[in-house]
Parts: sequence; C-alpha cells; structure tokens
Amino acid sequence: MNNRDIVSLSIRNLLRRKTRSILAVTGVIIGICAIVAMLSIGFGLQEGFRESLERWGNLHLVTVFPTGGYGSMGMVYYDYGGGGSGSQDNKQVKLDNKAIGMIEGINGVSGVTPREDAYLTFGIGKYVAGMSVVGVRPEVLEKFNYEVDDGRNMRAGDKNVVVFGNQTTSYFYNPKKSWGSSYSGEPVVDVITDKIVVTPDWSYGQPQANQPDEENRTEYKEYTFKGIGVLGGPDNYDTAYYAYMPIDVLQKIREEQAKAEKQRYDKSSYSQAMVYVDDIENVKAVSEAIREMGFQTNSLNDALETMQAQARTIQTILGGIGAISLLVAALGITNTMIMSIYERTKEIGVMKVIGANLPDIRKLFLIEAGIIGFVGGILGIGLSYLLSLVMNTALLPVISSMIGGSGGSKISIIPLWLPLAALGFSTVIGVLSGYSPARRAMNLSALESLRNE
Repeated sequence: MNNRDIVSLSIRNLLRRKTRSILAVTGVIIGICAIVAMLSIGFGLQEGFRESLERWGNLHLVTVFPTGGYGSMGMVYYDYGGGGSGSQDNKQVKLDNKAIGMIEGINGVSGVTPREDAYLTFGIGKYVAGMSVVGVRPEVLEKFNYEVDDGRNMRAGDKNVVVFGNQTTSYFYNPKKSWGSSYSGEPVVDVITDKIVVTPDWSYGQPQANQPDEENRTEYKEYTFKGIGVLGGPDNYDTAYYAYMPIDVLQKIREEQAKAEKQRYDKSSYSQAMVYVDDIENVKAVSEAIREMGFQTNSLNDALETMQAQARTIQTILGGIGAISLLVAALGITNTMIMSIYERTKEIGVMKVIGANLPDIRKLFLIEAGIIGFVGGILGIGLSYLLSLVMNTALLPVISSMIGGSGGSKISIIPLWLPLAALGFSTVIGVLSGYSPARRAMNLSALESLRNE
C-alpha cells in the first residue's frame, strides 16, 4: 500500500468507531488546551510585570551612583538586587566627567548624561508650581527616546529652557485662592508661550501671610526661562512628573542657592548619572561593566528579571498541571488503539494473508494515533484562543479592580510559536501513544488472527 491508501484507510477506521475516536480526541483537546492556557497565563504575567515597571521608568535606563549609596536631593532609589559596589576596598570612586567618558565607551551604551536633581518653584503670572527638576545634557533626551507631544526637545547649546513632563503642566495654581478652588487638574497656563520665572524660593508668589519674617528671609535669585516642549511617549514617572533643563544651568542655580543659604556646593563630581542601553538584553552586561569600574548601579530591569523568574516558576507549575491532562489523554489514545487491535484482529490477519507489509501495518496504526493527536491539537488550540479571549475581556476588568488596576493589559498572551509547538507536541504524543499497539498489531500471527476472530 502507498501512503495515500494508508492515510485513507486510517481515517475510515477512525470514523467507523466515532464514539471511541471522539472520546480519545476530547482527551487530547483538554490536555492541549490546559497546557496552552496555563502557559499563556505565565506569558501574561511576564508582560504584566514589564508593563507595571514601565509605568515607573524606562527599562533601558541604568542609574549610576558613586560608591557609598543611592539617592540625592531627598529622592529615594530602591535597590532591586543588581546594585552592589564594584570596588573591593570600598574606596570612594568619583563620578566625574572622566568617568562619564569611560562609561560612554562601554559596548551597548548609546547615551550617557550626569544627572542633577532639584526642587524648584515655577511662576507664570499669578500662577505658581513646585516641581522636581532634573538637569541633563540637552542632547541626550532624544537619545533616551524621550518624545515630545508639543513643542520640541532640548538640543545641544540650549540654555535657559525647560521641557515639562506631561503631568507637571497641571501643577500650576493661584496661591491667593484656596487650593481646592484653584487646582482643577487641568493646565491654567501655556508653558510654551508664557514667560516663566524659576527660583529655589519655595515661598515665591505666596500671599504675604505665608512669607517668612524679614529677618529670616533668604534672598534667592530669580531666573527667566522658556518652556520649549511637553513630553509624551510612554506614560511613566520620568515622562510625567519631572521637568528637564540643561545640567549646567541647573548647577548654576544650585550653586547660587548654596551661596544664599551659606552652604557648600561641590560641582566637581556628580551624585548620579543616567545611562541608556540600546537593547534591554544588554542592560545586565552594561550594569556589570559599570560596577567593575567601582560604581553602584540601579535599573528597573533588575527588578524585571526577578519578577520574570517568578513568573517562569509559576508558568512551569501551571504547565506541569496541563501536562498531566495530556498524559491522561495519551493513555486514552493507547487504550483506544489497543481496543482497536482486539476488534480488528481478523482484519489484520487478512491484510497479512493478502501480502501487506509489516511496516505498512505498523504505519497504519501509527497514523491513526497521530491523526487523533493532530485533530485534538488543532481543536485544543482553538479552544485555548477562546479561553484566552474570555480571560482578556470578561475577567481582566474584575482582576484589575481587585489589584487596584496595577496589572498588565492582558491576563493571557499566546505567542505565535506556542500553538505551533503545541500542535507538533500533540501529534508526537499521539504517535508515541500508538507505537506499542502498532508493534502488537505488526507482531500478530496471521493464522492465529483468523482463527481467534
């Protein structure tokens, strides 16, 4: 018999015993659906962790600190497990322009800037706003993929300019009115066209009753700035809640502030730097290279790796539960094929008497078992997509409300390779399940088969 005849005969044999075939296929459907659905939940967890962290910042960014700790200007940075010091003797390593140049030369780094942080008051007419300001090299914002929705980004050579986060424009309020009546969450000024006054004086623009006594007043300078853009792009803390200006300008403001407050300001080194890595896969290697230079690093990608490791563990457990269902289905296929041999003993004997090759008989039963696995795999994958749709539509709002809306945009994600792998797996399982019955059929004696029937 040729292969076409064997396949045709296999299909006819399965259709002759519809109930048994349907039950065997149903077992495969349940097993494949369980595996695909369980694994898709694991992929959904991984993507949910990524989306949650992207709300906090850019996963491509690595923050660099001198040896000795995290944070500056009252801002707190959390160590997610990737930020040990690279120096063995705890010697203080200065984060200066020379160190910045060395970091720029690390493979995979596409942009580096020292970072200066301050909290300043902005005034536009009768409206004021206090906000966190970050000083960076003007040319790096575009390298860091900070996109603007309105206006333009900073460029090399810019001086007294500000790029606002997309939520900071709603901070402006009239201090001469009550907070509730003056703050609506909507912008009351145009930060691009209006004249902007920037000062370290937190009492700027406040009513006289809120001003410090004359003898306790510190005289701060006021600076004229121009707003040139409002950030858009991914909605996270970096693009939403900070304003950005050239670092040399912010250093000058900080230096004048220190003089007014009779404090010392050291600008020979930086408290931190921001490093943009071209590929997320290179973040770990870049962080390790920086730590070998003696600095400490911090990256949201460190947290992502930890979370995804947890997701993979959960995914393995869920996949194992699904695999048990498929194992039961494999036993069902084996049982179906063995029963088929007992019922078709005479048929097998006749095939041998008329000259059928033993490999053809084996192939017949293997193809029957493979068809059960293949059809069950296709239907199981279809059911998996249906369950995934239900989870991502009907269940997602419920789960999001339970966890405060901090989860991902999908519960279940089925990558393209997963159904293809599942279909191949189910077919292979079917063939393997039919191997022992096929050998049994091949080894039956023709005379005994005809006599026992």
